[in-house]
Amino acid sequence: MPQPAIPPSLWQTIDEVGPRWADDIKSHSRRIADGFSAILATAPKVGRVTRDIEYGPHPRQRLDVYAPPHARGAPVVIFAHGGALVEGDKDRTPELYSNVCWCMARQGIVGINLEYRLAPEARYPDVTHDVAAAVQWTRTHIAGHGGDPAKVFLFGHSAGALHVGSYAYDTRFHPPGGSGVAGLVVLSGRVRAETWADNPLARNVVAYFGDDQEAMAQGSMVTHVAPDTLPTLIGIAEYENPLIDVHGAELIHRLAHVKRRAPPMFWLPRHNHTSTVAQINTADDLVGPRIVEFVRRVAG
Repeated sequence: MPQPAIPPSLWQTIDEVGPRWADDIKSHSRRIADGFSAILATAPKVGRVTRDIEYGPHPRQRLDVYAPPHARGAPVVIFAHGGALVEGDKDRTPELYSNVCWCMARQGIVGINLEYRLAPEARYPDVTHDVAAAVQWTRTHIAGHGGDPAKVFLFGHSAGALHVGSYAYDTRFHPPGGSGVAGLVVLSGRVRAETWADNPLARNVVAYFGDDQEAMAQGSMVTHVAPDTLPTLIGIAEYENPLIDVHGAELIHRLAHVKRRAPPMFWLPRHNHTSTVAQINTADDLVGPRIVEFVRRVAG
C-alpha cells in the first residue's frame, strides 16, 4: 500500500493560509492538522506500537514506542511535539504526531513519541528533566524493542525543539558520561526563548520561564552552542510562526561559526509551521527522508 499523496485541495489550503499564517495561528494550524490527518489515516502502518509507557511518575510522563518489524540494534528517534509550551499531546489527532514514528519504523528506525509536562504547571527546567528521564528510559529499555541504546537521536518540533535542545546542548543536565544522545533534529523549532514585541506567543514563554530573562537565555539552545555540540539537522518553513525562522537562522549561523562548517539544513517552500511535521509519511514527504539520511549517516 503506497503512501498517500497531498491532494490538490490540501495544497490549495496550504497556499491560502501560508502568507497570512500569523493572522490566526491557532485556526490555521487546526485547518492544516485536520487536513493532513484525513490523508494520513490511509497511510500504511508498518511495525508494532507499545503505548503509554511510564518514564516518570507524572501522568504526562508517558511515551509510545514504534518498533520496525524484526528490529534489532536499530537507531532510535525520540520525537517531542509542539504546543507553544502550554498545550499539546503526543497524539494531537489519531494520526498526528504518530505519523513521525510510523515513518521512522517504515525505514527501520525505532520511533518514540514523547509526552511531557506543560506550563504553567511545569516551569523551566522541568521539561528538560523530562527529556533527560526519557533518554535514560530509552537507553535502559530500548534494546527490548529492537533499538540500539548507543544510537539515540532527539527530534523536536516547535516548543518540543526548545525542550530537547535544552537537554542536548546544555551539559549541566547531562549525567556522568554525557548526554547519551548521538544527534539532534530541529524542525520549525523554538530555539530561542524571548518575549520580543513581535512574538505573538510571548505570554506562553513567560508561562514557562517567568519574567526572568536570564532563565530564557539559559533555556535557549542557541546560548549553548559549542565546538563539541552534537550533530544537528535544522529545518524551517517558508511560513513559520513569527521569529521561528529568524532564530533557526541564528542557530545555523552559530553552529557554522563555532564548528567552522555549516550544519545540515533545509528550507521548505510553500510549507508552514504545522505542515512541516504533518506532511511526514506522505508520498510528498520532504522531511522524513532527510531525517532518515541524517540518522543513518551519524549512526554509521
